[in-house]
This record gives sequence, C-alpha cells and structure tokens, in this order.
Amino acid sequence: MKAIYWSSTLIISVFLFLSSYSYVFSKSTIQGIKALGFPDFFRIELAILKFLAAIVLLLPFASLQLKEWAYAGVGLFLITALIAHIKHKDSIFITFLLVILMGILIISNIYMNKILK
Repeated sequence: MKAIYWSSTLIISVFLFLSSYSYVFSKSTIQGIKALGFPDFFRIELAILKFLAAIVLLLPFASLQLKEWAYAGVGLFLITALIAHIKHKDSIFITFLLVILMGILIISNIYMNKILK
C-alpha cells in the first residue's frame, strides 16, 4: 500500500516541479499559457502554488488537512487545464495526459487516506 502511495505521489510531485519550472523558465510554455488566454500574473501564481503543493505532498509530517488542500488545489488546476486545452483545441495527447494525471492524483489521495487515517 505504501509503495502505491509513494509512487503515485512522487509522479504527481515530479510533474508539479517540472511544470512549475517550465511556467517560469520555458518560453514555449509561457507563450502557450498566454495563447490559452490566461494573464501573466496567473502563470507566476500557478508556478508558486504548484511548487508549494509538491512540497506539501512529499513532506511526511505535513498535516492531513494541509495535504487535502494541496490535493484539492492540484485537482482544480488539472480540471482547469483540461477545460482550457479542450477549448483551445489542443492535441488529444494533452487531454489524455491530464486525465492520466488526474487518475494518478486520485490514487495518491486514496492511498494517503488509507495509510494516514
């Protein structure tokens, strides 16, 4: 059970760290976010929140309530990204990736609750 929890949590956290990095330093990502219609301040805000969520999810001593808020925030981000990419008519690969990440996030949350409660 712990292996599933930590594997899924690590996958989500790595995604969040890489995504956060690209939101700040990747010109193509920055332009892509603008093309989706989001303001530039939102990109920075998301980068910071993704970074913080990844840290909270990885810290074993973070409170259950704080972890739940991180899961909710990441889930909201993934749903928002899915809607934005579908509306923008982006590649089906992006849609598929976001759905897979949402599934991994759900698995991580389910197993966290089995382990920590």
